[in-house]
Amino acid sequence: MTGPIRSVAQAFAILRLLGESSPMTLSDIARIVGISPSSCFNLLKTLLDEGAIERDARTRSYRLTRVWAAAEALRDDAAQGLAERARPAMTRLAQTNDAAIGLWKVISRERVRLILRAESDAGLRVAMADGQRQPLGGGAVGRALAAAEGVDDDELARRYAAVRWQTALPFADYAAQVRLARERGFAADDGFAHRGICTVAVPIAEIAPGFCLSASLFAGARGEAEIVALADELAQLRTTLLPA
Repeated sequence: MTGPIRSVAQAFAILRLLGESSPMTLSDIARIVGISPSSCFNLLKTLLDEGAIERDARTRSYRLTRVWAAAEALRDDAAQGLAERARPAMTRLAQTNDAAIGLWKVISRERVRLILRAESDAGLRVAMADGQRQPLGGGAVGRALAAAEGVDDDELARRYAAVRWQTALPFADYAAQVRLARERGFAADDGFAHRGICTVAVPIAEIAPGFCLSASLFAGARGEAEIVALADELAQLRTTLLPA
């Protein structure tokens, strides 16, 4: 079986980026997507020829055409619908587990963004900031998405390198944790992304552009069996959110 076609993946990364941040110049697009200016120019020319993007000759910046911008708006509506369906169960999970529950969306080749959160009303609790972003490879969310997408070693190394780990995590260990997540259906991060915080995550990669559910607790607050049980609850929620 052949792997992903890199140029196609890069073209979609550009479209996602412009959907979030347009307009942008060639140099900015190339830097954020992580490709050479010459490769970026060729991809942009193709996207221009196909009518997906347009170029402002005065500012030399690129943006989505109206048709593609409308498609991005529909995707945002779909994400909002997903969040509304997830909200009641996320609220329940937060209360019953004294956990911070998050729904994350892939927004570019570099980042994911928190689009919905639910927290317990305990006096001492883990809290997350609305709309926060993190590197695509970071935390349990990054491992879960990488496992679901089956990314190759080069892409996994790229995602890993972009993360500032609070506790040292060798790449070999990170890769092993991604493989374990592929086997178990969920990923875990115990203090590597955020000291003192244990997070489990379950991917929803089947819904474009990619989503993930997470649950965060204070490290040591639950035993291994309870952590697995919490991941199972996230997996059950994931099942209810998938298209019929």
